[in-house]
Amino acid sequence: MKINGTPYRSVWRDAHDPELVHIFDQTKLPWTLDILALRDEAQVAHAIRSMQVRGAPLIGAVAAYGLAFALQKDASDKGLTEAAAMLVETRPTAINLRWAIERMVAHLSPLSPDSRVAAAYAEADAICDEDVQVNESIGRHGLELFRTLWEKRRPGQERLNILTHCNAGWIATVDWGTALAPIYMAHDAGLPVHVWVDETRPRNQGALLTAWELGAHGVPHTLLADNAGGHLMQHGEVDLVIVGTDRVTRQGDVANKIGTYLKALAAQDNDVPFWVALPSSTIDWRVTDGVKEIPIEERSGEEVTYVHGLDEQGQAARLRVTPKGTRAANPAFDVTPARLVSGLLTERGRCDATAEGLAALFPDLAG
Repeated sequence: MKINGTPYRSVWRDAHDPELVHIFDQTKLPWTLDILALRDEAQVAHAIRSMQVRGAPLIGAVAAYGLAFALQKDASDKGLTEAAAMLVETRPTAINLRWAIERMVAHLSPLSPDSRVAAAYAEADAICDEDVQVNESIGRHGLELFRTLWEKRRPGQERLNILTHCNAGWIATVDWGTALAPIYMAHDAGLPVHVWVDETRPRNQGALLTAWELGAHGVPHTLLADNAGGHLMQHGEVDLVIVGTDRVTRQGDVANKIGTYLKALAAQDNDVPFWVALPSSTIDWRVTDGVKEIPIEERSGEEVTYVHGLDEQGQAARLRVTPKGTRAANPAFDVTPARLVSGLLTERGRCDATAEGLAALFPDLAG
């Protein structure tokens, strides 16, 4: 995608120093376009933990480069195993992280130590390139869904209202995004799409990142308080809910940013389609029951008790929004049971959120 007319990916290798990798510091967006340079696995681990880099597919891609960095210091079997374990532990919920590292380890283990570094960079590059292709495919399949909905529009309906939660755009992937990819394509194709953007407390990824992305692309959008979506659904102001995900079980349960489950409940109550966009790397074939088996990351309570933004002088500020001494819980994700999901949107097409639906699309992965 483009920023001020310049095309970017969300992670890229330096043109002059190929052992240097760049990312955007997402904790500074949208106020500052701060590009970070990463050159060792400790920096990568910090960037993932601190959410300087976030979004399940992007975390996996950046972690792959982190493993390549680590092998420059120790390319032995022990070095490979230890670096892989360290990187996998940086974020527990997003399965793409583990998927990328396991793919890297499987590719590198049979190789001699002296050939692993070059092979690691090449495989990390391949993961990034494939992510772009996969997300573009998700966008095309989603565009077909949007066109079908628009063809069935109500008499006098002037726009297709789409609600999304958190950020599943290009800044959460290497490029295009998952849930936002079909929105970009629909807008570019001339469909009159309008996006209701959930603020997505407590870190406000919707207000900060999704609104920034959509605005830069010229997509009409309106910011919402998180709890307003159900009200709009009751009054016919939402035609479709589409979200991304950090992990999908083999039976179609979906882990996504906290608050997604409530949107799915409201959507079902109001007969609003609730779709989830994901690459196949987000499917965890080893997990069946998402509520019982997916680990939910508990982040710092300060993300709830403080907000970040700009003050009236345009300076970055951190403000407390609770009485001093108030404790806060901060589960970062929730699980939406498959029964509440209208369908899954993948690089191979659409399917039901069921074990049978996923296995039909991915017989080579389902086992």
